[in-house]
Amino acid sequence: MLGAPDQFAVEWNESKHGALLTRLAAERLESELEIIFRVQEDRTRRPQMDFFVAPAPGTNVARARAARPLNERYSFKTFVIGKSNELASAAAYAIAEAPGKTYNPLFIYGATGLGKTHLMQGIAHAVLERDADSRVMYMGAEQFINEVIESIHSRTMTDFRRKYRNEVDIFLVDDVHFLEGKEMTQEEFFHTFNALHEAEKQIVLTSDRPPKDIPGLESRLVSRFEWGMVADISQPDLEHRIAILRKKAEQDHLELTIPDDVLRFIAEHVRSSVRELEGSIIKLLLFASLKHREVSIELAREALADKIREAAGARSAEPEALPSVDRVQEVVARRWGVTPEGLRSKARTRTLTVPRQVAMFLARELLGMQLVEIGLAFGGRDHSTVIHSLDKVQRSMAGDDRFRDRVEHARRELATAR
Repeated sequence: MLGAPDQFAVEWNESKHGALLTRLAAERLESELEIIFRVQEDRTRRPQMDFFVAPAPGTNVARARAARPLNERYSFKTFVIGKSNELASAAAYAIAEAPGKTYNPLFIYGATGLGKTHLMQGIAHAVLERDADSRVMYMGAEQFINEVIESIHSRTMTDFRRKYRNEVDIFLVDDVHFLEGKEMTQEEFFHTFNALHEAEKQIVLTSDRPPKDIPGLESRLVSRFEWGMVADISQPDLEHRIAILRKKAEQDHLELTIPDDVLRFIAEHVRSSVRELEGSIIKLLLFASLKHREVSIELAREALADKIREAAGARSAEPEALPSVDRVQEVVARRWGVTPEGLRSKARTRTLTVPRQVAMFLARELLGMQLVEIGLAFGGRDHSTVIHSLDKVQRSMAGDDRFRDRVEHARRELATAR
């Protein structure tokens, strides 16, 4: 019996070397032998990376009524907060504390692999930890579509509607952009949304783009998706990527296996998504195992050569300079007929509150400032005030064309002045 570090190595060695080793052992020892690979006992006692070992039988995973089971690794404890996801995570934490009371619905959008599903499932885990009897429904939009079609064919729409409108406390739907063009499904989703929202049940949705940019989505659904909080998750910056990799190494007990300088090297060259960062660790560990070498920057350079070339090509174009927060305040103040000093003051008059909220919104959108940074730049306000301001501007833009035009004109002035 031969030991291997993980289940992937067991299967790979059995398929590549099992027969050969069995034959050679029989020839050398002159007796029939069978070579068996097993995961080393000490390795089975610790959590492994998703791609290597499935969760051990009997693992306690938060209970949910779900078309997809919840991933035990997708909790708030393992979610790394940074500038790119700060707003979405703040809203998710608030929802977990008081489902259906704030930010309902929460609509999270961003490119694939940036943590939308992780954050959504984190809400589910947190809610179930607080109240195990909560009826949490987590599913993908495609599953909802398939159930609508099946219910129509089997003439069980009454059961379908009761299931989703009367038997759910937390409704979590991934990838709602798949609803585009599905008229019958959109009709059912619209009425399901209304029933849950009116009953103050929490709704959380994710997509790869904001509601207004989903083609073939009915305007009444777009407006409802924008009722609560619309928050984006963008690509993490260098410091955030390093923090993500450190958390991943800690989670998988790899602190002694992957040196800190190697984590930084990966973070500097892999920029597209969190998923690709984690994939790079897996590729590096497999490469080190096959080459029988210690993990180092030199080894990482070899293992991730293709990603390094991609990163070098992406860096060839110099990024444009961003306007300062002072410039944002100056432009907004001039367009709203107030002073930049007024925007930074403690005054709460309406003549100052609205432009201050707009300036906060543009500082977030154009500069990617953290909530705390925005609060400090506008008179030392706390992050909850900043979140409320961002939400207020988004709502006003969705319902007031003139207001939206004023904000967009300010945005364009700031963009062209870079």
